[in-house]
Amino acid sequence: MKQLYLNNRFFLLFGTVSLLFALSYMLPWLFWVAVASGVLALGLVAVDAWLLFSNPKPILVNRRLPKVMTLGDENLVHITLKNTTNHNYEVELLDELPMQFQQRDASIPLAILPKEKIKVSYPIRPVMRGAYEFGHVNLFISNPWRLAWPVGYLQRRLQLEEPSEIAVYPSVLQMKKYELLALSRLSTQQGLRKIRRIGHSYEFEQIKEYVRGDDYRSVNWKATGRRHRLMVNQYEDERSQQIYSVIDKSRSMRMPFDNMSLLDYAINSTLALSNIALKKYDKAGMITFSDKIGTVLRADRKANQLGKIQELLYKEKERPVEANFELLYYAARKLVNGRSLLLLYTNFESMYALDRALPMLRRMGKLHLLVVIFFVNTEVEKVAYQPAETLEQIYTQAIAQKFLTEKTAMVQKLQQHGIQAVLTRPEELSANTINKYLELKARGLI
Repeated sequence: MKQLYLNNRFFLLFGTVSLLFALSYMLPWLFWVAVASGVLALGLVAVDAWLLFSNPKPILVNRRLPKVMTLGDENLVHITLKNTTNHNYEVELLDELPMQFQQRDASIPLAILPKEKIKVSYPIRPVMRGAYEFGHVNLFISNPWRLAWPVGYLQRRLQLEEPSEIAVYPSVLQMKKYELLALSRLSTQQGLRKIRRIGHSYEFEQIKEYVRGDDYRSVNWKATGRRHRLMVNQYEDERSQQIYSVIDKSRSMRMPFDNMSLLDYAINSTLALSNIALKKYDKAGMITFSDKIGTVLRADRKANQLGKIQELLYKEKERPVEANFELLYYAARKLVNGRSLLLLYTNFESMYALDRALPMLRRMGKLHLLVVIFFVNTEVEKVAYQPAETLEQIYTQAIAQKFLTEKTAMVQKLQQHGIQAVLTRPEELSANTINKYLELKARGLI
C-alpha cells in the first residue's frame, strides 16, 4: 500500500457519488442511481488498480551522472525511462536532489507509450564544493484518462535507482574555457586582452601571423612580402617564474553573489590562473590563510601540479574569523623562496579595513610583486545606479555611491604604495585576474 496514491480524479469521482447519495434524501428516486454510480466507480478503480499493479516493473530507469560536477557551472543529469508493458502511462518524475540544492518539488511530467524508451535531461548548478548525495528516482505513474476508457484515478509510486554520491570540484569548465581563450585569437572577444609587450628583452621564438594586439614594431617585412600577409616576430617569455595564488578564507570572503561565496569565486579563478601559468611554463603554487596559515603548496610545474591544486582547492572552507595579514607576511617571507608574483584574493568593504592590513601589504610588496584582488559589491552597485524617486531612495543611493567611490579610492591608495590592485565584479574575476597576470608578464615585471 506504500506505493498507492490517490489523485484528484479519484476524489472528484467519489465526491460526485457522495453528492448523489446526499441528493437522494430529497429526491428518493436518485438513491438507486447513486448506488449504481458507486458500484461503477468501485469497478473503475479496481480495473485501474489492476492495470497499475499487474506488472512488478512496468518502467525501468537509468540515471546517468557526470563523474564529477563543476562549481558554478550548469551540469546535466540524464535519466532514461523504458516502458516494459503494452500500456500507456502518465508519469511524474521526481528525482531526489542533494540537500545542498534545497529543492524538493522539481517534478517533470511525461507521457510514455507502450515499449517506448525516452531520455530526460535537466541542468543543475552547484554553488558549494563538497560531496553531493542524490537519492532515489521516484516515478508516480497513472493510467491516462480517456472518455472511452475512464480510468486514471490512482497513482503508483515506483522508487528506482540507488542513492549515489558525486563530488563538486572547482570549475574545470571555466579553466578550459580561459585556457582556450588565452591561447587563441578569440581572447579579445571574450574578455581576455592581448597585451602589448614593452621592448624585446627575451629570446626570439618564431615568426607568426599578425593578430590584433601584437606590437607593430615586431612586423617582419621580409616574411610579410613572401607570405603576402602581415607577419610578426614572436619572442619567448621568460619562463619558470613563481606564481602564487594567495586566498583569504576569513569571514570577509563569505559574502554570497549569485548564490556563490567570494571564496568559491576565488577558488575557480585560482584553478584557471594556475592552469594558464603552467601552460606559460611558469611555476604555480598556492597559500590559504585566515587567522592562521592553511594550505601551502610550493610553486612547481611538475605534471601533477594542477591536480594537486585542484584537490587542495576542493577541501578549502571559510572560517568565521578575521584575516591575520601579519601572519601572512611572515609566511610569505619564510615559505616563498625568491621574488614571486603573489595574487592575493581578499575583500575590503571599508577604508578602515584596508588601513589595518596596509602595513603588512607594503612589507610583502617589498619582497614580492604583490597584486591585491578585491571585489565590487554588485548588490550595492545595483542600488547606486537604480532610479531614485523618494527622499529615502535618494539617501540610500547616495550611501551606495559613497561605498563604490571608497572602493575606487582603495585601488588608488594601494597603487600609491607601489602595490598592484584589481577591483573586479565576482563574475569577471577569472578574466580580470588572468589579464593582470598576462599584463605583468608582458611588461617584464615578474
